[in-house]
Amino acid sequence: MPPTTLDATTLEKLVSAAVAAPSIHNTQPWHYRLDPGTATLQVRAVAGRALRHADPVGRALHISVGAALFNLRVAVAHTGWEPVVRTLPSPAEPDLPATVLLARGVCVSRRHRPELYDALWRRHSSRSPFSGHPLPPETTAELIEAARVEGASLWFPPAAETTRLLRLTGQAERRNAETAERRAEGRAWLREGASDGLPGSAVGRRDADGRLPLRDFSGVGAAGGPPVRFEPRPTVAVLATAHDRRADWLRAGQALEHVLLATTARSVRTTLLHQALEWPDLRTALGEGPGRPRHVQLLIRLGYGPEGPATPRRSAREVLETGP
Repeated sequence: MPPTTLDATTLEKLVSAAVAAPSIHNTQPWHYRLDPGTATLQVRAVAGRALRHADPVGRALHISVGAALFNLRVAVAHTGWEPVVRTLPSPAEPDLPATVLLARGVCVSRRHRPELYDALWRRHSSRSPFSGHPLPPETTAELIEAARVEGASLWFPPAAETTRLLRLTGQAERRNAETAERRAEGRAWLREGASDGLPGSAVGRRDADGRLPLRDFSGVGAAGGPPVRFEPRPTVAVLATAHDRRADWLRAGQALEHVLLATTARSVRTTLLHQALEWPDLRTALGEGPGRPRHVQLLIRLGYGPEGPATPRRSAREVLETGP
C-alpha cells in the first residue's frame, strides 16, 4: 500500500528528483507548487529562465520541463503513489505545463523499470570522446521503445545521414559563434560556484578533426581547453514527434528523459546536440527528405566513454512552494 500522507522529507525528495533533469544551458526553468488539500504538484515553467535568442518560442523550455516531469513521475511511483499526470490543464495559465496528482491507488504503475529511479540521480551529459564501440541492437531497440511509450520517436540514421545531421549542427554552431547576441547568451550561463548554469568542468573540448561540433559556450572556440580527437563515426539518434505543438514538446521532454535514464542504466553516455534546432531553416533541413522524421526535437549522441561531471542544481526549497 502507498503511504497515506506526504511528509516534508518525501516531498523534498520528489522535487529534488525533478530538478535533477537536464535543461538547455542548465537553466532549470521550472517551479513547483504543492496543493496539500488535493496532493497535487503543479509543474510550472519560469519564463524568466528562457533563452531569448536560442529559444524564442519556448520549445526547448518545454522540453526541459517535460524531462523534469518524467523524473517526477518516476520518483512518485518509486515512493509508492500512482502519478496521475495532466498536461496543459489550464489554457488560462500558460505557465502551467503540467500537474501531477499523487493518487493512493492500491496498484502503482509498473510502466518504468525500477532502475530508472537510481539512474536519474546518476545521469549526466558527457562531452568527452567516446570509444566508438557500437551500441548492441537490443540496447537501441530498448531506447526506441522508451521514446515510443512517451509519444515520440527515436531514429538511428545510417552513417551518411548522421554526417549530414552533424554538418547542419556544425553550421548552426558557426552561426552561434558569429552572432553577438547568441555568444553573450551562452557565456551568461557559464558560471562557477552557482546553483545553475555550467561550470568549466562540464564544458567539452573541441574535436580536433572537426567531425563532432559540440557546443562552445564561450563563443570563441576556447572552451574546454585544447582540441582532442573524438570517435570517427559518432552514433547519433534523432528524437522527433508527430506534431509540433506545446503538448508535443512536453512529450519530447518526457521521451528524452526516459531515453537518457535508460542509457544511464546501461552505462551508455550521452551528449545533447541542440544547435541546429535553434535556427528555423536548419531545423527544417534536419527533417527534409523522404523517410526522415519531420518534427525533429533533438539530436542525441550516444556511446561508451567517461561519465560526465555533475552539474549544479538549485535546491528543492528554492523551487518549491506549498499552498492552494
